[in-house]
Amino acid sequence: MLALRLTRGTHPLILTRRLLVAAASAGVGFLLLCTLGHALGHPEQSSASTLRLLWCVLPLAATVQFAVAVARTDPSTRPRPGLSAIGLGPARLALLAAASTAVTCALGSAVALLLYLHLRGGLTGLPSDGAAAGLLAADRPVPLAAVLTLLALVPVTAAAAAALALRPRTAPSPEDSEGADETMPSGLPWGVALVAIGLAVETYAGRGGGGDGLPLPGRFDGSPAAVLAGWVLTAIGLATAGPGLVHGCGRLLQAVRPGAVRLLAGRVLTAEARRIGRPLGVVCAVLSGMIAATTLYASDSGSDAFGPLTGLGATLILACTCATLLTAALESRQSRAPVTEALLLVGAPPATLRAAALVRTGALLVLFLPLTWLVAALAALPLKG
Repeated sequence: MLALRLTRGTHPLILTRRLLVAAASAGVGFLLLCTLGHALGHPEQSSASTLRLLWCVLPLAATVQFAVAVARTDPSTRPRPGLSAIGLGPARLALLAAASTAVTCALGSAVALLLYLHLRGGLTGLPSDGAAAGLLAADRPVPLAAVLTLLALVPVTAAAAAALALRPRTAPSPEDSEGADETMPSGLPWGVALVAIGLAVETYAGRGGGGDGLPLPGRFDGSPAAVLAGWVLTAIGLATAGPGLVHGCGRLLQAVRPGAVRLLAGRVLTAEARRIGRPLGVVCAVLSGMIAATTLYASDSGSDAFGPLTGLGATLILACTCATLLTAALESRQSRAPVTEALLLVGAPPATLRAAALVRTGALLVLFLPLTWLVAALAALPLKG
């Protein structure tokens, strides 16, 4: 009840972010229900239905990541003086954020259920002359337990992830905080190794030809499962290496007698590498995968390789990862607000701060755009042959 009361009184921008989380949850819930419809309509293809369900893990993970990012930037989850006196300490605030996330995702799941029942004809008859009847198995009864289990996946997973991300942690010592910005995040070597392993798996699968097909929701079922497994390893590697790449970019900006703009931009990147590096790596992985897939199927446009549900899943993944990156950038800006105010108080020109922001953005684009293109080209090259 407290989570609902806080939701009603929040800022419109925060409500907009929560509505975006609900929309993403609705999309994932609809994908899961369509997978259930495929299983009901094709009971003899249990393995294909299982693989379709496993493919839905990717949009589910992107939605959960976005929901956690929104929960981290919610002002109601931040400890404030006086809240502990009424029983709202850090642990209670984490549980409150988890409850708010669960309510938001449950709203999206309810919308997905209504849309699914509407397309099946369970509310007002079959719409669009029954065009979706075969896809959703409209002639078969829907098991209620399976529907509730699938629709509960997003709220439960997102709530657990939000509670885990916002759990109280021990404060670092002053000595640790002073040197925190000067070290390379330790994930860079592991990330590079995972990217190399993922590309090697994709190359091996592409040269081997004819692997087991992985039927995705819609049409687009010609890729061997090993190719997609290699892409997943590549994506995990880029997400792991992202903080190290951002930190290294910040160190390069500060090298060779930097001026005030480069020094400020580099210090911000090194300080915020862990916060924005992982979302940047995930966006890089998603864009590289989509570029590679589009390149592979560009010459076969007449086959309609991308079905409607595949397009929905890809749109969800891209939208959620980009929204997560923007939310992480907003969180980074909020954490720098006291430093920005202090710089303005001591006479720093606002134009200098804007120039530092442009330099940071340009440096990240110069680093990650070629990296995205390179990974996409290496992933698509063995499959073309």
